[in-house]
Order: sequence, then structure tokens, then C-alpha cells
Amino acid sequence: MFYFSRRVPFDLQSQFNKNRITISLRTGSQEKALISAANMSHRLELYWERIRLENFHTKELGLGPVLQKQSEPRKKGVSLTAALADYLRLKGGAKDKTFHQSSTRNIGYLKDSLGHDQLSQITPVDAGAFRDFLLARDLSPSSVRRIFSSVKAVINLAIKENGLDLSNAFTKTYIPTESAPTERPPVPLRDIRVIQSECYQLDDENRWLVTLVADTGMRLAEAVGLKSSDLIIEADHPHVRVMPHPWRGLKTAGSARNIPLVGSAHWAATQIKKSGSEFAFPKYCSVKQCSANSASAAINKWLKPRVPKGCVIHSFRHSLRDRLRAVECPSDIVDALGGWATAGVGQKYGQGYDMQVKHRWMARLEE
Repeated sequence: MFYFSRRVPFDLQSQFNKNRITISLRTGSQEKALISAANMSHRLELYWERIRLENFHTKELGLGPVLQKQSEPRKKGVSLTAALADYLRLKGGAKDKTFHQSSTRNIGYLKDSLGHDQLSQITPVDAGAFRDFLLARDLSPSSVRRIFSSVKAVINLAIKENGLDLSNAFTKTYIPTESAPTERPPVPLRDIRVIQSECYQLDDENRWLVTLVADTGMRLAEAVGLKSSDLIIEADHPHVRVMPHPWRGLKTAGSARNIPLVGSAHWAATQIKKSGSEFAFPKYCSVKQCSANSASAAINKWLKPRVPKGCVIHSFRHSLRDRLRAVECPSDIVDALGGWATAGVGQKYGQGYDMQVKHRWMARLEE
């Protein structure tokens, strides 16, 4: 792991509580470390030059005592650490573990980029430098936007809660657009059949998860967070109830739905019921948390040699939409099965399609 280290200039040491700045660059790559270190050094030079200019004008204009008095609140201002603690306390109560982890990680990135912990000292220049710091870590622009959104939320709350006379420096930072968005290709039907056949032979928890997702089109987290009681197989039309749970929410309100169990998904549900577990996938889910990321890593590793390049577990969701198109399933029924939003005001009225209609279309996938 590489670190950036630089001595504070002698003429400025009296204004810092240390004479050397040392920050982890959070990378083991020498190439990335050199880029990050160069960016860090440049930002420090700009920061120190600004302090020297302020000191010069203060001395020339004889405003030392006034400026010193005004600077005291900045020294005693709100720290990013305190701002994060307030944010998690006030907004993190009903959030899952991922929310707390990502917020903490994102503010950690910011502190590493700044080299200090003071909210009141952040400028738009620092925000631009933070963007460059993240891009230098090979994060995509969309990932940088998500981090900026998280950081802005923490700082906005701190400004309001503490009555700070500040503007959020991260509000208008330019972030480049994606040059070529990555599209997840669907898994071809012939590969789906081969994978399903192998899953029947292996007959374990991970393979139940693969086949359940393959023939329902559920998002992985939706499937991982199921209770066994969500699988209704003793019915005229076996189905799975996708609904929010304390350990796993849903992406949108429209994601709550009932999906018919056909083909390999019905087989997976039957095997899960036989296991007698409270949770459909106890390896990855409990009352405390739903570890969809762990499930994704394990399953994608197994799938990699069995699917075309670029395909992952989420690709089965794309495949299901194509498979339903192939049997000429109406688009609004496809949306209802996948939990996708359907355009049009009229779609918000009524109770939607009943299970018999949805089951009839899903059954055609096995013809």
C-alpha cells in the first residue's frame, strides 16, 4: 500500500498541528499511486499559496486581530467526522448496513483527498480535486456521481443542523459523462438450458438461487432476501411473493409483486421448501442482514466459464424479458412480472393482472 508524505513548509508550520502530512493513497499500484500523489501535491501547493496570500494581505492591511477573531469559529467548526455521525444518527435509523458502510466510506475518501477534517475549509477547488482523486482510482463517472451525491447529503444536513453560513462546495462540480455505458448482455437460451441441467445435478443452495432467478427474472437481492414462506407452491398457480422485509427492502414501490413459479424456478422453490429453513437462502440472509454482494461474487465466479463474456447473474433478468418477447407476451404483463415501471397514467389504476393470466404467459417459456 502506497502513502503520500510531504513536510509542511516551515513558514506555515505554526498554523498546523503537525509538521508533516501523511495520507494513505489506498492502492498497491505504483502507477495509480504516482497519479494520486501528483494530484495531492498540486492541491497542497494551491492551498499553501492561498494561506500565504491571506497572511500577506492581513499584515499589509493591518487586519490581523479582526481576521484572527473571524477565523476562530472556522478552527472550532464542524468536522466531517461529526457531520457523518449526525447524518447516520438522524437518517440512518431505518437504513440497512450498506447505507452506513457506503456513507462512512465516501466521507473517508473525502478526508483522504482533503488532508484535513474541517467542513468549513472546503472550497469548490477542493471539490474538483476530490473528483480527480476519485477518477484517478479508476472509478467510473457514474460511481463518482453516487459518491458525490452521498457526500453532498452529509454536508447539506450538517449545514442545516449547525446553522452554518456556508454553501455546499460539491453542488456544481462538473463530472464527465460516461464515454460508453456498459450493457449487460442477456444469457442465450441454449446456455440457460445447459446451466439449469447442471443445477439440477448439483442441487445445492447456490444452484437453487441461480435457477430461481433464471426463470423468474428477479433481481438477485430480491431472491436472496426471501423467506421460505414467500414461496407458495401448494396453490393452483404456484408463485413467489416479492415483498419488502426488515433485512431487505425493494428498489421501487412497483417492485413488490407476485411471480409465477414455472420450470427451474418451481424446482428451486420445491427444494427450498424441503430444506425446512426459515430463510430461502440462509447462507446469505438472516434477520440481521441480506448479503446479496456475497451471493453475487460466489455465483458469478461459478457462472463465468458457463456464459458468454460480460454475462453475470443479473443477465438472467435481461434474458427473461427477451424470452417473454419471443412468446409475444404483452409489454405491460412483462413489466408486471419484472417489477418494471409501465408508462401511462392509466397503468396506475386497478389491481393489475391476476395470477392465472401471469401464469399462463410464464408457462409458455417452457413450451
